Amino acid sequence: MTKQVMVDGYPYEVTITGSGAPTWVFLHGFMGTGADFAQIQPRGTCVYLNLFGFGPDAPVVSDGTLFHMKQQTQSLASLFKTLDLPPVNLVGYSMGGRLALGFGLAYPELVAQLVLEGATAGIDDMTARTERQLADNQKAARIEAAGMEAFVQAWEALPMFASQKLLPQAQQTFMHQQRVNHQANNVANSLRYMGTGAQPNYWPALSQLLVPVSLLVGQRDLKFQGLAAKLLAALPQAQLKIIEGVGHNIHFEAPVQFTEALNALND
Repeated sequence: MTKQVMVDGYPYEVTITGSGAPTWVFLHGFMGTGADFAQIQPRGTCVYLNLFGFGPDAPVVSDGTLFHMKQQTQSLASLFKTLDLPPVNLVGYSMGGRLALGFGLAYPELVAQLVLEGATAGIDDMTARTERQLADNQKAARIEAAGMEAFVQAWEALPMFASQKLLPQAQQTFMHQQRVNHQANNVANSLRYMGTGAQPNYWPALSQLLVPVSLLVGQRDLKFQGLAAKLLAALPQAQLKIIEGVGHNIHFEAPVQFTEALNALND
């Protein structure tokens, strides 16, 4: 079942499949949609949604500051309450993983467990954060000047997505079309206000997170293996699983293994 759910005047597109416990909620990455996770159907109830400002039918958000992490976690909390969800297994990939972590810190009572795929807690060095924010602002300006197609071509050439070139052409085409079909202004403002440089530095708060956390990272994703090891050491209740033969986007490259990993969390 797919429907629109209004939260503070914004229409979230939500798809719900399955039934019973547990309840899974999936948060996609930058330039993704809920359709990223279409092949991921673990046991229980699955909730897939397009995050704020993303999706081909998303309205242009005139106030870019609404992309800030605090506003987005508040909006998600309202969405979960509107949907009358029990405490959820919150699965977040990359940007969605950063959002899931921020949500778990802000609203632990709404989360049964977190699953972070290729995620980070932010940048703890102030100089590096400032440099990243500047880089993200420059990318945002390029999106607005040159459009989505040119930006996506450069994005897909990044080393962390190299393993996606090994996927069938139909999958690559799906991902490319999904990326280019977003509203350019929304994508630019997501970088400005919720990029890794702009988001809060969550590293000092991790010791206070009592929600169980599972860290999933691809065997070919060396950068995020290092970040996952750092997260594992900082979190009170965490476990790490490395998925063989894949890169940054595990659920898209290896949906069967990803689904098996989720189901194992509740065995």
